[in-house]
Amino acid sequence: MSTVADTPAPAPAPEAPAPRRRARRVREAPGERGSIPLRVVAGAVVALIFLLPYLVMLLGSFKSRPEILRIPPTYLPQEWHPDNYVSMWSTPETPLPDNLVSTLVIAGCATLLTLAVATPAAYYTARFRFPGRLAFLFCVLITQMLQPAVLVAGLFRQMLAWDLQDTWLAMILVNAAFNMSFATWIMHSFFASLPKELDEAAQLDGASRWTVFFRVTLPLVWPGIVTAVIFTFVAAWNEFAASLVILTSAENQPLSVALTKFVGQYDSAWQYVFGVSIVAIVPVVLLFAGIEKRLVAGLTAGSVK
Repeated sequence: MSTVADTPAPAPAPEAPAPRRRARRVREAPGERGSIPLRVVAGAVVALIFLLPYLVMLLGSFKSRPEILRIPPTYLPQEWHPDNYVSMWSTPETPLPDNLVSTLVIAGCATLLTLAVATPAAYYTARFRFPGRLAFLFCVLITQMLQPAVLVAGLFRQMLAWDLQDTWLAMILVNAAFNMSFATWIMHSFFASLPKELDEAAQLDGASRWTVFFRVTLPLVWPGIVTAVIFTFVAAWNEFAASLVILTSAENQPLSVALTKFVGQYDSAWQYVFGVSIVAIVPVVLLFAGIEKRLVAGLTAGSVK
């Protein structure tokens, strides 16, 4: 009787290790590595050129008037006068605290009024087709080509007719009118870039037109709103020609006009001119620093879809 020996099953062959992927090295273009420090240096030089006038203005605000007029000029103050920032608020030339309040009120209210009118106008022209739409947008574009200084005489007569001369309300209306077209045009482009399916989907869920506007569309164009805010506020903050003609009392005039009171025909308080200039740019710098990212997003939105 023959027996058959059970042969053991062959062991499974070990799996071959997965081939390792070699990390690809990003090859730099010839000369690209050496050009990066050159770009940094070039950027620093350009930044220094733009910041140099502000540095001179800052250092001049700590100098005395004789030192500012000295020839050859001194770059760093030989004797620091931080008290210039204290004494300039109580000078007889102009009431600076009232001027600062006037500037803040006019610029802030003009910005709010511009947004309150330009945002619905931009939304309506971007979302609806109506007779005269293209003509309206063309008129908005044309008004951006007009220089505000050309309209000052007509605005002065109009404010006299409305009995609004030498009032904050007059300058709020003027600044809002000057910046309305820009705000409308830039926000129109943002609203037009949004698909209409978003509005239709929200309306199918039972949302009203105002709900769609405030809860769906408006948050998506926030970068455009920020862009309109910063440009409108800066333009109203720096407005000079219309303020000089319409606002006649010293306490109602903004800082841009009050600054000229320190420059006379025979004598000028340059230390106060520099000091008030520094104070005038601080709110704008803070506003830029606070919304810089949204401003850059607003300016670059639309270039990539």
